[in-house]
Amino acid sequence: MQAYNLLRPQDLRAHLARERRVYEARPDEQGGVHWQLVSSQDCTPFAPPREPPPFSAKSFFFAERELLFRFDGGQFYSAMPQVQPQALFGLQACDLQAVAYQDRFFADDPHYQARRQATLLIGVDCLHSCSGGFCSILDSGPTVRGRHADLILMPHDETHAGWLLLVVSDAGRKALQGLSLPKAPDGWRAERAAHRATVAREQGEQGEIVEGIAALNAGEISHVTWDSLGLRCLGCSGCTSVCPTCSCYAPVDQSSADGGAQRERVWDSCLYQGFQQEASGHNPSAAAGQRVQRFWSHKFGNGFKSRFEDYGCVGCGRCDRVCPGGIGAHGVMQRVTRP
Repeated sequence: MQAYNLLRPQDLRAHLARERRVYEARPDEQGGVHWQLVSSQDCTPFAPPREPPPFSAKSFFFAERELLFRFDGGQFYSAMPQVQPQALFGLQACDLQAVAYQDRFFADDPHYQARRQATLLIGVDCLHSCSGGFCSILDSGPTVRGRHADLILMPHDETHAGWLLLVVSDAGRKALQGLSLPKAPDGWRAERAAHRATVAREQGEQGEIVEGIAALNAGEISHVTWDSLGLRCLGCSGCTSVCPTCSCYAPVDQSSADGGAQRERVWDSCLYQGFQQEASGHNPSAAAGQRVQRFWSHKFGNGFKSRFEDYGCVGCGRCDRVCPGGIGAHGVMQRVTRP
């Protein structure tokens, strides 16, 4: 990993935007934050939001709705997405870990991989914890893992101006061609470790999360507890929509008058009542408590961690912020450890 001094991240952003579409999470006119397309002429100073944007980078690779194939009555035609080179500028460590999780889940999916292979990932280390975040105990932040990004922006603390740029991958190194940057002096690794320690102190021990994960994997959470949590679930799919690792989808087939047909896939939610319902009418997760249990077993189950290397939860706190029933990660873990 090579480190360079970088005075203004917006200069790097402009450089990258000359050859690809660059997206950055920015405030909108209504006070929210969402991903916006940035041109090479945009000189707006780079200012990563303190909180992760409400929606992660998931939809850049796993579209909310997309055509898979068409049938004209005699022959099938695949419908691969038309991709352009793009860069996601300023992804926090938690969202980059989620991308790595999805990379493994969709390893053999040509639609996902077409978009993913056309994308340059520029991460940014966090100096402070977001509200409700617990990335430090899941090892999903606050600093970006090297293998999860192509380039990493590392801000100095508030007493020092400027940034460091860490070059991680061959794609990142190639993207910097034509941009002259001075090498950074030694000592940046110690500064980065200090940033991690600061965020860990701010987030604290997160005892309810740690104890809840242990109880879930030990099978110590009763059905009564899961049923009580199910009563709080409105089936709104808010948590699954904002969760950066959720990947449930449903096929939608539509026929045409000329005898043709097409298949699309759309985002789905395992918290919908009919998600697992079989053609026979049997539903293995008819009760809301069963669906809530299934969801959190996917997020914190050791079986999924062994398969995908990390938990399905990255500690971003989005589910806590969006759930009207108060059963995001903290809400659930508090109740299963102190029912």
